[in-house]
Amino acid sequence: AGVTSSSEYFVGAAAELAGELGLPHPDAAAITDCRDKAVQRRRLRAAGLAGPDFGTATEPAQAADRAAELGLPVVVKPVSGSGSVRVRLCHRPAEVAEAAHAVLNADLANSGIPAQRAVLLERYLDGPEFSVETFGRQVVGITAKHLGAPPYFVETGHDFPARLPVGDQNELVVTALAALDALGLGWGPAHVELRLTPAGAAVIEVNPRLAGGMIPDLVRLATGVDLITATVANAAGRPTELTPVRNEAAAIRFLVAGSSGRFVGVHGLDRAAGAAQVVEVVLTRQPGSELRLEHSFRDRVGYLISVARDAHAAGAAADRALGHLRLQIEPDRQPADDRVLTAVAAPRRTPTERVLPQ
Repeated sequence: AGVTSSSEYFVGAAAELAGELGLPHPDAAAITDCRDKAVQRRRLRAAGLAGPDFGTATEPAQAADRAAELGLPVVVKPVSGSGSVRVRLCHRPAEVAEAAHAVLNADLANSGIPAQRAVLLERYLDGPEFSVETFGRQVVGITAKHLGAPPYFVETGHDFPARLPVGDQNELVVTALAALDALGLGWGPAHVELRLTPAGAAVIEVNPRLAGGMIPDLVRLATGVDLITATVANAAGRPTELTPVRNEAAAIRFLVAGSSGRFVGVHGLDRAAGAAQVVEVVLTRQPGSELRLEHSFRDRVGYLISVARDAHAAGAAADRALGHLRLQIEPDRQPADDRVLTAVAAPRRTPTERVLPQ
């Protein structure tokens, strides 16, 4: 009936296969270009869209030299990555070389990214981060992002819709749609990440797929628009329904590991699940499993979601519930009779707790 994928790594193959089978599909060449972050950057710049100065490198020493030319600090990232895997903010050339080495020599079995031919270096842009969720040429809404501590870019939560002045909303939307045009996109879902810098909206990157991080769930809870169902229907050539049926807000906070070790469990799940406006609390890793800190989305072990009348209330409810949770990790390489539990503030969620299979 249709071929599609929500994965960053398979959207190009899905588009090609759908085309070969004569099924509905986006422009496969446009998807492929967009998946290469260096090509994407060049096309956005050629279209006159604001974004960071950038360059590429194929070896660590070259990356350090290129970063010095761009001006530090810079963000080092894989040219075809996802989920903040191996993305790092660097303030010194030695850090750039180290970060580039980590990308170019990544362990394919465990790194969460495919083999990389190059790294992308981008001059760091300051300002709050947002994403514009689109479907075709329709803007579904704007998501506010919460990021963990530098030098990494782990997303620790989202609020939908973002609380923003109308002028800022319009600027983000206009920039996001212009980015889709520049890249030849506009079929099905897209997730456009931007920052509101002192100079205005700047494109961080465009993802030609559904948003990750449970954002489609937030959209559904806040508006009634089901982006997952719409994506499947679109791939099968069937009508899609994107009309909001309610006007609320939803927020998610992730439970993120702060160290490697054995995941013992989480205290406070019942209190978080019973907190006002919390609709779900979920563990995504089994207690007893081993955690290896990677400074990416793979460090998440659970999440909680709240729903309220507006984004401020939903975010506040999520933060309060998160405060009830304590993640316990048994550190690596300690004697069995002398183990210490590491407590880390964790995210919140609702009256149900369920453990998702790995």
